[in-house]
Amino acid sequence: MKMMLVIVRDEDRDAVLDALVKADFRATYIASTGGFLRRGNTTFLIGTEAERVDQAMELIRNACSAAADDQRRATVFVLKVDNFSQL
Repeated sequence: MKMMLVIVRDEDRDAVLDALVKADFRATYIASTGGFLRRGNTTFLIGTEAERVDQAMELIRNACSAAADDQRRATVFVLKVDNFSQL
């Protein structure tokens, strides 16, 4: 199991969420702000099986709009999950 933390620009939030939901990924998002430029971002929390990480990455890559040369379209952290429970 993996936890993906994905930070995208606010303007890409809906496109990323739609792409993930259509592919049966479960995602939670929260509003966030970058510390350097203080721009609005959205941070997605996506729990998924390890073998689906590449699929999620491709969906995110395609859903994010083009960025200026000094900007990234998304920042993605993939973390190992040792334990997962739903209560």
